[in-house]
Amino acid sequence: MESDPNIRHGQRKGRAASSNVTNRFERLKSVGVDDGWGREEEWPVLRTEVSTERPRSVIARNTSPDIGFDRSLNPYRGCEHGCIYCFARPGHAYLGMSPGLDFETRLIAKAGAADVLRKELSAKNYKPDVLAIGTYTDAYQPIEKRHQIIRGVLQVLSDFNHPVGLVTKGNLIERDIDILAPMAAKGLAHVSISVTTLDRDLARKMEPRVPSPERRLKTIERLVSAGVPVRVSASPMIPGLTDHELEAILARARDVGASSATSIALRLPREVSDLFQDWLAEHIPDRAARVMARVREMHGGKPYDANFGTRMTGTGVYAKLLRDRFYRATQSLGLRTGAISLRTDLFSVPPKTGDQLSLF
Repeated sequence: MESDPNIRHGQRKGRAASSNVTNRFERLKSVGVDDGWGREEEWPVLRTEVSTERPRSVIARNTSPDIGFDRSLNPYRGCEHGCIYCFARPGHAYLGMSPGLDFETRLIAKAGAADVLRKELSAKNYKPDVLAIGTYTDAYQPIEKRHQIIRGVLQVLSDFNHPVGLVTKGNLIERDIDILAPMAAKGLAHVSISVTTLDRDLARKMEPRVPSPERRLKTIERLVSAGVPVRVSASPMIPGLTDHELEAILARARDVGASSATSIALRLPREVSDLFQDWLAEHIPDRAARVMARVREMHGGKPYDANFGTRMTGTGVYAKLLRDRFYRATQSLGLRTGAISLRTDLFSVPPKTGDQLSLF
C-alpha cells in the first residue's frame, strides 16, 4: 500500500493511518498528485466529521464459535481513537469509505439507539443474555462526550435489569459509574479495560487518541473502587513490539484492582495488514521486519489467518509460548480467566405509562 501523496504529514496530526487507500469494493482507484504549487502549511489538518443515522435495530447477533457472546451493540461506526491495529477498520469499506484515515475521521453516530433498544428488549419473544458493548468500535471514543449515546443505552439496560459487558480504552466510562455501580451490585455489569502497552510514547503513536496507559490504569482503579468488577485485556499483544510487556501489564492492572484478565494476539485482516505495515515502516523501521516475521510465524506464514479457534491466539511455537506466559502470569497474580458470569434472572420489562401495575 502506498501512502496517498495528497495527504501531508501535517494533516495527519493525531492520526495513526498514513493513507486513505481506496476501499476494496471500488472499481476505480483515486490517487492525489502533488503539483508542487501548495505549501505544507496550507494543507488543513484532518478534522473529525460525524454524521448520524437512525437505526431500525441496534442489537447485532453472531454465531461465531470462538466469541463468548451472542449479541452486541455498537453505537458508532468508525472510531476516533484511531488504533492502527484495529480489526474493525475493514468494516468502513462497506460504507463506501476507506479503512485508513476515513475510519478515524469520518464517523457515524447511531442517534436514538437507546429508544430502539428499549423496543427490542420489550419484544415478547426476547430472551435476555449478556449484551456486549465496545467489542467492535469503542463506545467511549471522544465523540461520546457530546453525543452521549452509550449513556442512554446504559440507562435502558438498567431500567430492564439487563446484563451488560463493556470493553473500552476510554476513561469517559467513569462518567457512567452512577449507572454501572448499582448494576454491578446486582450482578448485571462487568467492564474490560484494554491496555496494549505501558510505554506512553509507543501508545501515543499506535493509539493516538486513546488515554495514556497510566490513565487507563487509573480508570480501572476508579471503577473497582465504585464496586464495578474489571477485567484487564492485554490486547492485542504484538510479537516483537509489545509482547515483552505482558506480565508487567497484568501485574500493574492487578495492583490497581483488576480481578480477571484476557489477552488476544494481533489480528491483521484485509486492509489492516498493509496499514499496520506502513505504520511500522514509518514509526518503528528498525523492528518492522522482525515484527512481521513473528506475526507470520503465528499465522501459518501469512499476516493473518481467519480460522475460528486460532485467529485470536495464533498457532505455532511462538503463539504457544505467549499463551503459556499468560496463564503462568495470571495464576501467579491470582487473576481469573475465562468467561464472566452475569445474572439474567432479574430481567423484566418496566411498565409503561398507563399500564396496570401488578398487585404482587
